[in-house]
Amino acid sequence: MTEITSKYTDFEGLRKQAITLRRDGLSRRQIRDRLSVDNNDILNRLLEGEPAPEWTKRPNAKDDLREKARELRRQGLTYDRIQVELGCSKSSISLWVRDLPKPEPHYTPTEHLALMNAGLADLRASREKERAEAKLLARDAVGELSDRELFLVGVTLYWAEGSKDKTYSRRECLQFINSDPNVIKLHLRWLELLGVTRDRMRMRVSIHESADIAGAERFWAELAGIPVSALKKTTLKKHNPRTTRKNTAESYRGCLVIYVSKSADLYRRMEGAWYGIVLACRTSSRTGMSD
Repeated sequence: MTEITSKYTDFEGLRKQAITLRRDGLSRRQIRDRLSVDNNDILNRLLEGEPAPEWTKRPNAKDDLREKARELRRQGLTYDRIQVELGCSKSSISLWVRDLPKPEPHYTPTEHLALMNAGLADLRASREKERAEAKLLARDAVGELSDRELFLVGVTLYWAEGSKDKTYSRRECLQFINSDPNVIKLHLRWLELLGVTRDRMRMRVSIHESADIAGAERFWAELAGIPVSALKKTTLKKHNPRTTRKNTAESYRGCLVIYVSKSADLYRRMEGAWYGIVLACRTSSRTGMSD
């Protein structure tokens, strides 16, 4: 402190020089260098009360945006429209134009609702189109299946949906149930690949007792290419009044059960192939890690 005081003994004389330089348009840095004042507190006291020259004042980058926002608001634009036009936040726009009157709505509430619903409908249609295009591209990318590919697909599908043998309940036979017509078609094609003839297949419908049973039987018989009379007795599921069923539309046709007689050897082949797939996946994983 003693050094600072001794250095600036003639404070009033130094202040006069600083004020003169300031009024000549010099910046704080220029005055500091000109007078060799390296203490900011002293420099502040020397320039106290003296405004900075205009050229040293930084322009506010948002001033132009603020004026444009106010002009757009006077034209009746909403915050959303102003944001799109200027690219600034709605919170800033709100601060800049809050003293201006709110523009009159361009649409009645009914018109606004109709426009909103139309926009949502367009959005849903666009998204549905994207979904359909993605599915179509994926479908076409599959191409033709070789017999080996069909065999592996059928094995995987059976292991997911078919009846399986247990150590506590031996069931070495092929029995498959599903409600998806395309899944049933694929399973039938797989059985054909395995050499299973239709006379070895026993088919029956499994459906809720409150559904259109006769219609379901006709549907599955036609899909399987057999007369309705060839179906075994339909299994009816009792309705539980404590549960709410959602599969009650006209498209509900229950499930088709397909049982193959004398199929123990085929079942063992299917199960062995499934574990072969699992082993191949593990081998591929180890190979990939070593690479």
